[in-house]
Amino acid sequence: MCGRVLFRRWTTDTTAHPHEALLGMLALLHGASSQEVRLLRCEDIDEAERTVRLGRRPTPVPLDPASWSAVQRCLAHRESQRTENPHVVVTRATKARKSPASTAYFSHLLDPGGIPPRTVRCTRLAELVNTLDPKLVAAAFGMNPESVMFYLTDHVDDLRLPVASPNP
Repeated sequence: MCGRVLFRRWTTDTTAHPHEALLGMLALLHGASSQEVRLLRCEDIDEAERTVRLGRRPTPVPLDPASWSAVQRCLAHRESQRTENPHVVVTRATKARKSPASTAYFSHLLDPGGIPPRTVRCTRLAELVNTLDPKLVAAAFGMNPESVMFYLTDHVDDLRLPVASPNP
């Protein structure tokens, strides 16, 4: 599925599970990894500022209305579970514990959309790294500057090259 179809699925399709929508939206728009969403705790959410703390990122991530809606939907689902687990994503297996949902659970969350979480995140990071300064992207995402170099492509955008002047 293309990004637009996935966006619609995660924002308007009521059959999409709240956990799927949360991971999908945070990966698609904010380049969140499965691990960042997996370890997200309720205390990492600032309702007043509409931000979330993701992983090792240096500052809280401001959320757009669609992502904020996915967070709220997931929190409502969590509340219906009546759990003491501090994590946002709570499963039947983690409902009575304090641990996060399993890595295996997260690796298959986006299966109904037909795309792995890593692909959604990598697509977003590749777009950012190829349109912005890779060092700034690394700093914003709490990554090593060398790690974002993986996302640089071999394609050079001709529109970004200076126009060659004819030789006299």
